[in-house]
Amino acid sequence: MSTADATEPDLHQGVGDRLNWLRAGVLGANDGIVSVAGIVLGVLGATSDSGVLLTAGTAGLVAGALSMAVGEYVSVSTQKDTQNALLALERRELAEMPEQELVELAEIYEAKGIPADLAHQVAVALTERDALRAHAEAELNLDPDEVVKPWQAAWASMVSFTVGALLPLLAALLIPSPAQVVATVSAVLVALALTGAVSARLGGASVGRAVLRTMVGGAVAMAVTYGIGSLVGVAV
Repeated sequence: MSTADATEPDLHQGVGDRLNWLRAGVLGANDGIVSVAGIVLGVLGATSDSGVLLTAGTAGLVAGALSMAVGEYVSVSTQKDTQNALLALERRELAEMPEQELVELAEIYEAKGIPADLAHQVAVALTERDALRAHAEAELNLDPDEVVKPWQAAWASMVSFTVGALLPLLAALLIPSPAQVVATVSAVLVALALTGAVSARLGGASVGRAVLRTMVGGAVAMAVTYGIGSLVGVAV
């Protein structure tokens, strides 16, 4: 196995991890845009009071950002615990039954189409170099050095949600009253088109479908909340 062959999977894995983080950030921003846009349009449907708008929008932004952070932290912590448990089990098996683990590793490569003798040689070479890494990557598809980080995930989710949420809130607060609704809806739809396009690019999906899906979903959410706000405003 050449040096290029040995390092190429790690490079691909690193790129994949960065893309996953970027995709999660885009989706977090998208959630912030839609969630706070819904709140802002609901308030505008009921009243044009900027104080009420600021209070409701800020509360929605803070609550949503904290909810995203806590949810991501809990989810990624569970994933981290699972990864650490699997790595601990692998370490124990390597310490207690190294011969069986070597045979198992060779069988994995043999099942991929490598001849038995060569698969055994590869297993021996990788075990001598770093037994835990060899087994974790082959059996668990896990890099021991890239165990997920709950706090990093929590901060990334909170920041991306906040950035997305600020757009509809600022649009509604900074635009004069007669044009608030139109300006906010327009800004939100443009932002949703952008996040839809970026997420589609990152996932290798159709850009047109992703853009249409995010824009239609956001438009429906804003229409419903604006309608409910209008009804509540009239009733009150």
